[in-house]
Amino acid sequence: MPPTLANGKVCYVEIPAVDPRRSADFYEQVFGWRIRQRGDGAIAFDDPTREVSGAWVTGRPPSPEPGLLIYIWVDSVAAAVEAVKAHGGEIVQPIGVDDPEITARFRDPGGNVIGLYQEPNG
Repeated sequence: MPPTLANGKVCYVEIPAVDPRRSADFYEQVFGWRIRQRGDGAIAFDDPTREVSGAWVTGRPPSPEPGLLIYIWVDSVAAAVEAVKAHGGEIVQPIGVDDPEITARFRDPGGNVIGLYQEPNG
């Protein structure tokens, strides 16, 4: 099924990376992103819904501090935190800081800070 096309929808993300292959492996292992190589040789991804795609880019500084902050929706922030740590990421904001929201933040292998978000039950 093709992605939803809608005016104003966020559809593509460029993620700074020192080593695009290492970053791609991290996101594939932690979040199940589908990794592919574009025709121009760039390492790209599609999220599990195939609604958002993007690529890792070199020569651009990482986003080590939250400015524009992207959150990744997960079934369990606690499980995602463990997966992030197991695959070389660093937790920079633990669960509970944004209570009652269920969130955490991590630093990926490229040095970018990204958020995790879990829909509250009930």
